[in-house]
Amino acid sequence: MQAFLLQLHSGVRWLVMLITVVALVKLALGIVQKQSYDKLTQRIMLAFSGLISLQWLLGIILLIAMGTFSSGQIWSHAGTMTVAVAVSHLHNRWKKAEDPVRYRMSLVIVIAVLVLVVIGVTVVNGWQ
Repeated sequence: MQAFLLQLHSGVRWLVMLITVVALVKLALGIVQKQSYDKLTQRIMLAFSGLISLQWLLGIILLIAMGTFSSGQIWSHAGTMTVAVAVSHLHNRWKKAEDPVRYRMSLVIVIAVLVLVVIGVTVVNGWQ
């Protein structure tokens, strides 16, 4: 079961990376082209925060299944990723803001989550 969870956790990262790239492109274009914050943009941000949350949940389940509660690296990873999940949902805070503000803040959120994920993965030497 641990091997399956590890593979699933590892596989979902590609979906997270894909939606992150899509979000970055859509948000950057929205800012540059002064687009309205439409349903597609909302759905992309919901998919982004949803996939980040799914990845976090799989990580927590994996942590419990492996029983590795004494590793400081694992706890640092889990803590950093928990913050990333919280930040990923902040786009909902600006639902009633003007479109340029929503685009800017959503872009800041995606970039912040990306930085947190890079830090969190680096903590556990996940780039190897």
